[in-house]
Amino acid sequence: MAKLLSFDFGTGGVRAGVYCTDTRAMVSTAEANYDTVFPHTGWAEQDSRQWLTSMVAAGRQAVSAAGAKRIDAICVATTASTVAFCTRDGNPVRPAILWMDCRASEEAAATAKVDHPVMAYCGGEDAVEWLVPKAMWTARRQPDIYAQSDVICEALDFINFHLTGQWVGSRMNAACKWNYDSLNEVFVPEIYEELGIGDLADKLPQRIVSVGGVIGEAAGPLLAEMGIENTPVVAQGGIDAHIGILSANTVRPGGVLVIGGTSTVHLTQLAGAGDVSGFWGPYPNALTDGDWLVEAGQVSSGSILSWLSNDIFGMDASQHQALIGEVVARPARANGLLALDYWMGNRTPYRDPDLRGAIMGLSLGHSRADIYAAAVDSIALGTANVLSVLGQRGVEIERFVMAGGICRNAAWLQATVDAIGRPVAVATEENLSLVGAAVCSATALGMWPDLAAASAGIGVATKEMQPVEERSRWYQDTLSLYQDATEALRPLLHTLAKRQQAEAMP
Repeated sequence: MAKLLSFDFGTGGVRAGVYCTDTRAMVSTAEANYDTVFPHTGWAEQDSRQWLTSMVAAGRQAVSAAGAKRIDAICVATTASTVAFCTRDGNPVRPAILWMDCRASEEAAATAKVDHPVMAYCGGEDAVEWLVPKAMWTARRQPDIYAQSDVICEALDFINFHLTGQWVGSRMNAACKWNYDSLNEVFVPEIYEELGIGDLADKLPQRIVSVGGVIGEAAGPLLAEMGIENTPVVAQGGIDAHIGILSANTVRPGGVLVIGGTSTVHLTQLAGAGDVSGFWGPYPNALTDGDWLVEAGQVSSGSILSWLSNDIFGMDASQHQALIGEVVARPARANGLLALDYWMGNRTPYRDPDLRGAIMGLSLGHSRADIYAAAVDSIALGTANVLSVLGQRGVEIERFVMAGGICRNAAWLQATVDAIGRPVAVATEENLSLVGAAVCSATALGMWPDLAAASAGIGVATKEMQPVEERSRWYQDTLSLYQDATEALRPLLHTLAKRQQAEAMP
């Protein structure tokens, strides 16, 4: 029997869980929050030192609740690219730039001009969310900070350094966010040279370890602070949602995992390279050897609903739940409104950070429930749009698995199932990243021969949800309106985004 400690660093806090391989269950969980600040429109930052404080608090609680003073392995999953800038000994020199931060849109656009075969893995250009554009922005706008940064890395690497004392990158993050050649397992410094940050190759963690590989033994004071008395192995993790593939048992081609939370991520694997233009990938070997990972998603989803209920409507949690119930009970739902879900830009299939949100068709007769329902519909339509374009690219999906915070919002969950228009397996375990990290730890300990086998052995249970036929037809009919509105409003939304960026510049 092994006890495995998993951490999932999300947008607002970290969750910890202790998984027991004997019972094949997460025997305890805990969480601790940290702060996000928004210094300017489109910016989002965090104090990376809070990650460590919150990790210790959540880890100590989970370990204590499990009665597990001895932990066999630890694995971490984090948001990406949440980028830390630090000295060689792990001290931050500026606040970390959160994954959703879209300040580097000009830098992201510049990556499209790079002519190199490895750029084909990301569809020819980087997203504004990724490490490379954020490093470019810092080098251009904050050169002193960039120069002081001995290490520029993912939140994952920062956490693993403070667990092990080693700067190590995940092959998943490197492949998906750093323009790393994951087929040949080498850095491509000429790409960074062309982007004007040739020294970035020296600032990144130099040792790259595949998901489920062994980083080393845990060391340092964090273990004692969490109440762990032995020296566990630290297994390599990766991007939080992507690690969830391992617990959803959608590792093999033909399955897609949809995780709805602050953002929505759609993940599938292909058996080989293919044309998935408009999406990120396919990345060879990013998760599992021999498979090609495709990443799609929406930058804003649950965050839109939280923004509406908390910031705009001023609701508390119980009032928000009452509003969700009102929306679920209304057959007309949005009452003729159409919204676009681009509050923080579009990740896929438009790959456009300068799109912005919109609510159309408003009249004085519309209510808060109408507006909330329109936002829910826009997020569901965004998912339908992603899956529709994937189908046009020849990606065949046989099994849909859904998980995340979406499962706590009945309106959003049913709307998304209706928009997909197919039966969906809904995970009974909300946090797939914690279980997926346990899959990584079990693989690192040699308990299964590879990630796919460990995934099949540890995967979470699901329950099937069916779409409502009438609502599915509505989403099918409305998808073209959503697409047409995007194209019609694109120039105006770009103009507004540029104004926002100009006004936000310090």
